[in-house]
Amino acid sequence: MCGIVGVLGRIEAAPRIVDSLKRLEYRGYDSAGVATLVDGALVRRRAEGKLRNLEAVLEITPLKGTSGIGHTRWATHGAPTVSNAHPHQAGSVAVVHNGIIENFLELREEIVEAGAVLETDTDTEVVAHLINLALLKGLSAQDAVAAVLPRLKGAFALAMLFAGEDDLLIGARKGSPLAIGHGEGEMFLGSDAIALSPFTDRITYLEEGDWAVITRSGARIFDRGNQPVERPEAKSAVTSNLMDKGNYKHFMAKEIHEQPEVLGHTLSRYFDYSTNQARVAGAEHLNFKNLSRLIVTACGTAYLAGLVSKYWFEKYARLPVDIDIASEFRYRETPVSGQDTALFISQSGETADTLASLRYCKEAGAAIGAIVNVPESTIAREADMVFPTIAGPEIGVASTKAFTCQLAVLAALALQAGRERGVLSAEKERELVAELTEVPSLALKALAAESDIVKLALPLSKADNALYLGRATSYPLALEGALKLKELSYIHAEGYAAGELKHGPIALIDENMPVFVIAPHDAIFEKTVSNMQEVAARGGRIVLITDARGASESGNAAENVVIMPEMSDIVAPIIYALPVQLIAYHTAVFMGTDVDQPRNLAKSVTVE
Repeated sequence: MCGIVGVLGRIEAAPRIVDSLKRLEYRGYDSAGVATLVDGALVRRRAEGKLRNLEAVLEITPLKGTSGIGHTRWATHGAPTVSNAHPHQAGSVAVVHNGIIENFLELREEIVEAGAVLETDTDTEVVAHLINLALLKGLSAQDAVAAVLPRLKGAFALAMLFAGEDDLLIGARKGSPLAIGHGEGEMFLGSDAIALSPFTDRITYLEEGDWAVITRSGARIFDRGNQPVERPEAKSAVTSNLMDKGNYKHFMAKEIHEQPEVLGHTLSRYFDYSTNQARVAGAEHLNFKNLSRLIVTACGTAYLAGLVSKYWFEKYARLPVDIDIASEFRYRETPVSGQDTALFISQSGETADTLASLRYCKEAGAAIGAIVNVPESTIAREADMVFPTIAGPEIGVASTKAFTCQLAVLAALALQAGRERGVLSAEKERELVAELTEVPSLALKALAAESDIVKLALPLSKADNALYLGRATSYPLALEGALKLKELSYIHAEGYAAGELKHGPIALIDENMPVFVIAPHDAIFEKTVSNMQEVAARGGRIVLITDARGASESGNAAENVVIMPEMSDIVAPIIYALPVQLIAYHTAVFMGTDVDQPRNLAKSVTVE
């Protein structure tokens, strides 16, 4: 999940690297560091914690030099301390790394026997020492890297800087993304196009197993067999502007309130409002008509978007859906064939487990569709069809607008699948699309309940545990509500299908337990209210999220009621996501946690 940057420039590198790392801090913020070449010598500055701590160090002890590498860390091996912060140095090489070297213990024993003195607890340090040992044997930097890379097991993106080599930067990728940026008399290396956006919009993406020898005049790229290869240069559309919070206290608040607008953008891409039909370019290649099942795979909040879609595909397209958490799917040896279609959902398009699952299905011959927020990402590039969300950059680690835009895309795919399979009538499709066109205005109305949510968030901030309940598409929202609360406030929370209450969770209910019941007035509303009454009978503190009709028919069991506008079934999971997000956000604000960068988390999970 770490972010890496490399610069071979014409002006001082350290300030440029820090500027780039600000765009990568979503990948991790346990520590940060920079190394540059000063009169041919490697010099480092590192700091524990967020990037602002490194900036403070650099203010006191600036770094000169026009060649450098930088890193923002999400800790895997070793605590987030200064000594474990990247770049790591061994002799005449400095290394930054995103990923996990799985055989590092074995390699560590080897280099210790060779006389190396280890200074960190990290897996990355062994890479630096292996390369340095090869250099001490007389190999050139390029030959040393070529000798070491095949020995590394696991996933990695690496950037390497060498003492005395002011015009040399070497990068390598296996399982983790890495891109080269082309400038005028300058060259760059970064985790993604966002990292390179301050420098250039000319990007070359390294493919799996590639490594590159970079000088200011260009880059030579080699495949995993060390054979020279050509990779295309692309023009990136990523903006170089740093995002700002506007008038909001946090990026998350801004992104929650952007949802009416971005949902409008996403829906207008996937629906033809002149005919009230789903029109998803590329969906015809998913072979919906002849499918016997659809495979959906994702992680975290994206997985919960996929779980909502299971209800939609099965209801509106009569298409069975196998949905899996990607980290389970990739190791379960799931039977997949060329007759299958698989959808992969990822905000970043770089999620390691999701990408590995995609490759598993692709090797089996399945058709691959990707729903991503970053069209230039690895998952997008490796998929057969890409269905971008139009959420715009999402800076807050906890996903908000990306989630609801994923739902919008999935709704369009479900309706198109229903039409192609002949089970969704033209009249019903027009009715459903007409309902979905109301999403932006309904989202605005849902956000109007924020003042009521603020009032209930204060007592929630004093709780130790919470429970979320829902049925049908509200069940994934219960899971999402619990996930958001855990992520942001660190309050333990669980989400359950309301019908499962009597199968265990009801034992947790007492007068101190907040219970959130997500219950739009739908065909199963009465069932959910019955579960709510069971909670009330045991003294649980109930917060009911429903519409006006639901509020009037629910009795007086709820301690608090959050009123949503009335809406159709297909719209409800998109709109009811907003109060769930606001509850977690305002609870965290009252508790004083870091809303945009919660502890131990990263925006893009690029390691197992």
